[in-house]
Amino acid sequence: MTTNTSSPSLYEVRNVSKNYGSVVALEDVSVALHAGEVLGLVGDNGAGKSTLVKILSGAHQPDAGSIWLEGVERHWNSPHDAIEAGIETLYQDSGLAPHLSVSANVFLGREKTMPGILGWLGFLAQKSMDETAHADLDRVGIAVPSSNRSVAELSGGQRQAVAIGRAVAWARKVIILDEPTNHLGARQSGEVLQVIKAAKAKGLGVIFISHTLPHVLQVTDRIVVLRLGRVVSDAPTSTFTADTLLGTITGLIGSQG
Repeated sequence: MTTNTSSPSLYEVRNVSKNYGSVVALEDVSVALHAGEVLGLVGDNGAGKSTLVKILSGAHQPDAGSIWLEGVERHWNSPHDAIEAGIETLYQDSGLAPHLSVSANVFLGREKTMPGILGWLGFLAQKSMDETAHADLDRVGIAVPSSNRSVAELSGGQRQAVAIGRAVAWARKVIILDEPTNHLGARQSGEVLQVIKAAKAKGLGVIFISHTLPHVLQVTDRIVVLRLGRVVSDAPTSTFTADTLLGTITGLIGSQG
């Protein structure tokens, strides 16, 4: 899918600022994401990435500026508001319950109950959840031998892929991934990057936060660089090399975009 960045944005923040006491976390930040686009968000520690993710996910509210979804200004009072609007966020801690099955994790907090009186009594539609979870994960390229297999039996890469697959399955518009390949080996990271590509093919807007610059260069369409709470670069990924991206992050190379 080719990203049309000339079209109206899917999700964006305009002139957002956020302070924590005397600490300026974000200052006049504007970032736009388009449908079917993977946007890399990079910066050194303290650049403001985590604060921006919390604002985009509804965990924090900006002190100034606005949030727009599909051309409509929105106000998130909690992460639940953002989730209800079709925005899923996966933090570094995937939030999986290792003692539960893959399907139980996919449906965690969204369990399906049996129809009729059995559902009223609280019986879960386990077979339906197993089949749906398997189909959803298969659709984004996650190979899990059985959806009723315990998450504890999976490799680190498979666990992270399941967590992302869960977010992709439920996200209707935007998925935000915070360091999804952190602490994974090359093969496991490759599995996760394939899931990100599948989310893009599904037409979702994807925000990918990572310190692993080769992964950012491999999977993104555009990169936004934050430094000391401000956007210093917003440019197509094709305009960067590993060296120029690192130089832009550290300030050794001037701004782009």
